[in-house]
Order: sequence, then structure tokens, then C-alpha cells
Amino acid sequence: MVALMLCLGLLGLCYGASWASPGEVFAVLTGADRSVVISDWRLPRVLAGLVFGAALGVAGAIFQNLTRNPMGSPDVIGLDAGAYTGALVAITVLSGTSAQLATGSVTGGLAVAAAIYLLAYQRGFSGLRLVVIGIAVNAMMTAVNSWIVLRAELEVAIAAVGWSAGSLNGVSWDDLTIPFALIAVLLILMTTRAHAMHQASLGDAVATATGVGLNRLRLLMVLVGVGCTATVTAVAGPIAFIALAAPQIGRRLAGAAGVPLLPAALTGAVLLQGADLLAQMLLAPVALPVGVVSTAIGGCYLIWLLTKEVRRA
Repeated sequence: MVALMLCLGLLGLCYGASWASPGEVFAVLTGADRSVVISDWRLPRVLAGLVFGAALGVAGAIFQNLTRNPMGSPDVIGLDAGAYTGALVAITVLSGTSAQLATGSVTGGLAVAAAIYLLAYQRGFSGLRLVVIGIAVNAMMTAVNSWIVLRAELEVAIAAVGWSAGSLNGVSWDDLTIPFALIAVLLILMTTRAHAMHQASLGDAVATATGVGLNRLRLLMVLVGVGCTATVTAVAGPIAFIALAAPQIGRRLAGAAGVPLLPAALTGAVLLQGADLLAQMLLAPVALPVGVVSTAIGGCYLIWLLTKEVRRA
């Protein structure tokens, strides 16, 4: 996966309106040459695809471990829709600056996560109940988002709808400095609790017997998962299905019993970067939003996953 990630990254730096050879790319990366197109246009987009894909993969792994259900990902249980609601409020009510988008996305995601958790917590935590309630909340938040867009002014509504597809078009260094730093802190924080997370996935009794504080751990997992999802949403919009597919694909490639974080992160990076390259190539020179491609790929994966779960049941 690391080799594939690096190959896709190199292809992303070479591909564009004008093709750059790998030699030219390496010369720019090592400082021997200077190219605005490669260093200021393509490199931020490639790094955004890799880092944001890894963040979405980890967020998906967190919630799938939390719910013990392969359907438990941020885009299925409504966290993406909640973060989008917060961002829409920042765009339509406020001036829509980067700081307001980030704050609105995190606030919306946390609010929806809290609502889902409280509704699902009845005489104990239930992952299946959380997924079912999350799907219902996702439908409700999607309706709210549509209402906000319909009530907005025409120019704002057009911008909001275009942004809702999830896109890496036009991403620059100025857009990535704070999100990259925030994602790095969240991933490092989650790495320190990965062992406890896997103990918790074995069952509440086992986790409690080994000294895991379940309530604190679950709160941390929710905060990190929402933080990763909302950070990506604030910059690129809601990118669907990467968080759903990456953890399960990574788990199968690693042959792991649970849903480990590292394979999910690497798989998410590969999926998002690959989807972004397809989005650039399909209707070139017009670049599609990456969310269109990830939704098409993720929809096929979701059908396969549901078919497998039905057969297992």
C-alpha cells in the first residue's frame, strides 16, 4: 500500500494539462529546479489527497471499532452531514472564512455525534443501535442541508452545492497548513490509544477487566473521529464512502481480526488519491469533484457489503 501510495502520488505530480516527466518532478522536489505548476498547484493537491484520505480511513476505523459494525462510518451515521450543516451555516449566515468553516464543521459534527450517542445509549451502549439511529439522523440532516441551500441566495446556493460534492480542485498551501497540523495531532493522539481501542472491541467485560476506561476511551474516539471528518469537510467538502470502505479493505489486506488504524489510513490515502486522479482524467480537461468518483466506487462497495451481511445473517 505504501508503494502504491507513492506511485499514485508521483502520477498525480506528473499528470495535468501538460505532462511532466518523473525526472522533472524529482528535480522540483529536490530543489534543483523550480516549477510553479508542480510545487504550488499539483503538490498541495496530491498531499491533500493522501493526508485527507488517511484521516478519513482512520475516522472510519474508529467508528467501526466503536460500533463493532462495518457499516459504522462517519458518512453513514450522519457525521459528514452534520459537519456539512455546520459549514453551510458558516457559508450562508456568516462570511464563510476558513476559520468559520472549520469551526462550523467541527461544531456540527460534534453536535450530531452527541445527539446520536445520547439516543443510542439506553441501558448501556449498543453499536447496532447507534448505526441504525445514525442512518436516521443522516437522512434528517440531509433534509436540513437541502432546506438551507434552497433558502440561501442564488450565488451562495450554487457555491454550497458545488462544494457539497467534495472536491480537491483549487486546494493551495494556504488551505492546508492548519488542517494538516490538526490531523497530525489527532492521529498521534489516537495512536497512543490504539491498543485500548482494540481491547474495547473484544467486549466491554474484557476491556474493563484489563483496565480500560470505556467511557473516557469512547469519548476520545468520538472526538478524534469527528475531528478528522470535520477537518476534511471544512477544506474539501464531504467526501463520501472513503471512511466506509478503507477500514474494511485495509483489514482484509492485513489479515487482522479487528480494524487496525494503519492499514485503514494507508488504504484511505490510496483510495482518495486514486479517486482524485480518476476525477481529473474521466472528462479531461474538466476535473470532476472527487466526491462524485468516490461515491460511485463506494456505492458498489456498499452493495457488496450489504449482500455479504445479508448472506451471513
